[in-house]
Amino acid sequence: MSLLRAENLRFTRAGRDVLAGIELDLEEGELLAVVGPSGSGKTTLLRVLAGLERPDAGEVYLAGRRITDLPPEARDIGLVFQDYALFPHLDVAGNVGFGLYGRAERDRVVKDLLDRFGLTAFARRPVHALSGGQQQRVALARALAPGPRLVLLDEPFSSLDAGLRERVREEVREALKAAGTPALLVTHDQEEALSIADRLAVLHEGQIVQAGPPEEVYLRPKTPFVARFLGHTNLVPGRAEGETARTLLGPVLLAAPARGPVLLSIRPEHLALLPPDAPEGVPGRVVARRYKGHDLTFRVRVGEKNLRVQADYRAPWQPGDAVRVLVREPAAVLSPERYPVLNY
Repeated sequence: MSLLRAENLRFTRAGRDVLAGIELDLEEGELLAVVGPSGSGKTTLLRVLAGLERPDAGEVYLAGRRITDLPPEARDIGLVFQDYALFPHLDVAGNVGFGLYGRAERDRVVKDLLDRFGLTAFARRPVHALSGGQQQRVALARALAPGPRLVLLDEPFSSLDAGLRERVREEVREALKAAGTPALLVTHDQEEALSIADRLAVLHEGQIVQAGPPEEVYLRPKTPFVARFLGHTNLVPGRAEGETARTLLGPVLLAAPARGPVLLSIRPEHLALLPPDAPEGVPGRVVARRYKGHDLTFRVRVGEKNLRVQADYRAPWQPGDAVRVLVREPAAVLSPERYPVLNY
């Protein structure tokens, strides 16, 4: 049985379906990321699960218990807000221990969490004197202090700068895993969702359009939206003939068998640039080159289409160079849209 289960959740605001029949589950010990663009319904979903909003239809279960009508304080769920919502009149220890009863037990729990999050030296410091990353750790420690069955995190790293964000999210993941506390995180940051989650769910216009392990969803997107939202991709039409498809890139191996007109998702890192006299690939010409330190991104013209290719930082090609383009990995077949017949 799933720890958390949402069944057919619907939520309407101003005549618009913000949540349009959400089906979602989360397992014990799992970190699930719900990712989607602004306005897709992520925060509303989190608020419904937390009990801060009441759905117009559907049910929420936690550990087999129906909690749809319970108030937030009766749900055994911890919540970390986007702005942390720390109490400015309390120091770090006071924030972490807020709501805990019994002096000895409170002191023990607070000490354990301060040690775990590297906050012991800041126990008596006012929270406004902390850095953004430290405040984030205080907010998570406070959410874990009562020992909730589940923690919900609302865009928890969005206010941190890029360098700090990566470090803090790794610390948060490690802390949740060490505590054995499952968590659901909502974010619009694709990289964040892919790197931190055990499983992710892609939300679009109030519906979960795909869910699964990060690698599976990234490499095998089901729709053009998912393919584009989770990173750069090349959408290439073709005609499938079972295990392969005929395309402007020549025969392309497919991740799943198909027949007839198809649209394929081919990630930029799954394309290789070869010398113009190479025996493999199809001819193309470099249109643009962008250096990013650790790698290079090229725009390459093949036929009438510009393709994005990600290559090693040592790749020698320059704009105007003739190259050959080779597909190195199976392409994902996107559905359920229909595409015109193409003669490749």
